[in-house]
Amino acid sequence: MDRAEKAEMISGLAKTLAETSVIVITRNHGLTVAQVTDLRNRMRAAGASFKVTKNRLARIALDGTPYQPIGDLLTGPVAFATSTDPVAAAKVAVDFAKTTDKFEIVGGSLPGQMLDVNGIKALAELPSIDELRAKIIGVIVAPATKLAQLANAPAAKLARVFAAYGDSENETAEAA
Repeated sequence: MDRAEKAEMISGLAKTLAETSVIVITRNHGLTVAQVTDLRNRMRAAGASFKVTKNRLARIALDGTPYQPIGDLLTGPVAFATSTDPVAAAKVAVDFAKTTDKFEIVGGSLPGQMLDVNGIKALAELPSIDELRAKIIGVIVAPATKLAQLANAPAAKLARVFAAYGDSENETAEAA
């Protein structure tokens, strides 16, 4: 890899770091190509990305970012899982780590805050932004639904009373 390729890799990684809300650092101990492809597909489906990096170049890209303290975790064969949703990358990484012992979560970071393995696992248990949005919409819509039901209830009760009254008159007319 020549200087131009290294500079391009550093600038690409720095751009990714500027756009991300969370970084999960993982260590890979002999994952197969199929496993890495599966992990990347899962990350992509969740709106996250997974990138194997050279430690020295990653440390250079981390300089001057809120994620700079995680540079100490970059030892051995590591990769970055990143996402703009603070939960997505952590969820996928934790779920994938449960399926294989060759994939280890080392730690991670939110902007300006280091996370250990337990912090990443706790982050993975939180609902994603989409789940939170759905809950908020449900809370907003629930009162309107209740109001519509309450407004329609008296009319429905009146209709049932009239129907019952009509049925009783039909029965008395048929009996006579």
